[in-house]
Amino acid sequence: MVRETDVLVVGSGPAGLAAALAAARAGAEVSLVERFGCFGGNITAVGVEGMAWYRREQTVEANGLGREFEVRAREFGVAVPETQSDSYEIDAEGFKFVADRLVEEAGVCPMLHRLVVAPVMDGDVVRGVITESKAGREAVLARRVIDATGDADIAHRAGAATHVTPREDMLAASVMFHLSGVDKVAFLAGVRDDPQTYADWSAGDWEIETDGKEDALFSPYLRKPFQSAMRDGVIPANLTTLGGTWGAVHDTGELTYMNVVHLPGVDGTDADDLTRGEMDGRRQAMHAIAALRRYTRGCEQVRLRNFGMTIGIRDTRKIDAAYNLTEDDVRGQARFDDSIGIYPEFIDGYGVLVIPTTGRYYHVPYRCMLPRGVRNLLVPGRPSGGDRIAHASTRNMSCCAVQGQGAGIAAAVSLHTDTDLADVDISAVQRELARQGVRYE
Repeated sequence: MVRETDVLVVGSGPAGLAAALAAARAGAEVSLVERFGCFGGNITAVGVEGMAWYRREQTVEANGLGREFEVRAREFGVAVPETQSDSYEIDAEGFKFVADRLVEEAGVCPMLHRLVVAPVMDGDVVRGVITESKAGREAVLARRVIDATGDADIAHRAGAATHVTPREDMLAASVMFHLSGVDKVAFLAGVRDDPQTYADWSAGDWEIETDGKEDALFSPYLRKPFQSAMRDGVIPANLTTLGGTWGAVHDTGELTYMNVVHLPGVDGTDADDLTRGEMDGRRQAMHAIAALRRYTRGCEQVRLRNFGMTIGIRDTRKIDAAYNLTEDDVRGQARFDDSIGIYPEFIDGYGVLVIPTTGRYYHVPYRCMLPRGVRNLLVPGRPSGGDRIAHASTRNMSCCAVQGQGAGIAAAVSLHTDTDLADVDISAVQRELARQGVRYE
């Protein structure tokens, strides 16, 4: 046993990082376990640099740590205005340093390079975790545990009720990459001459259902270069899933946050699937680069700068929670007494795209993070309880941060009041949320 702590957070993506910081700021002793050598999860390890690409003038948000990630990145000079929204694109490499500073400032104990392999159980109560690392097998015990693995790994192995989307229905995985050697002036001239909108997402092989209000909005969408390359035999004709968005083009000639490789049928809880996805994703990315060189103005000399450290997973295991969000909730501005934050009416997944341009939002309930079947555990982020369309909203990184901050505060409040996580005083949680700058009503 290497450590005992008040709150143990496993996983440091937007949900886990927010949970750890929030719990520490609420007065708890916190340890943050992460399998990679940096904090940030999808932002840093995968390279998803757009936390809030949905944000428009009328968007209403919880703010809190999700917004703080953007603000601090901008202050450190590692964020630029996002192309299609009123948000900032966070540099994946720079945010590794920003996350380090946030962790240090909050007094969180950092525990990198540790893969959690099992929970420590006392009956149905989660008491800690077992990790494997270069140091061998270690145990970390805690008074409260937060599973921010993204795949409900702790909850599942502890015996909580979970389910996995069938492989054939899973949202596609992505291998993110970044480019250099772009002629910015020529590239942006090409974008101006042929501007793409959200309606163009459905013009190819994809079928996207919108509310209609999204259709005329600008989208940094790339599809035509890949269609032309397939037609002319420059790339294989079966790469019909190539297509997506670019993030920002820089004065230095970098074109970042290339989200154009989509890999259906990759189960993020299956190591063989992950292996196949990583390798196939890199292969497809190189084909995409060849197409961009041939058919995209300003990309004639483009070259690969880097891949994300790991494949990006959108859809795996989810908990059966004390309350499971529904499509009606996220579309119908649901209100809950146990709200731990609000989230705009943003849906992105399973063939549905809704951009929050009208000020509509819903409450995120605390109960959707409480797994059935085990105690002393919260599961914020992508695996929280909900149906398919609810998941297409809550899986997004900014909502993961909302849930993570709520989970961290709830863990700290439950310790201060000596109550079970299932019985925590929500009003006390909400007061601390407000103190930390979170809107929950």
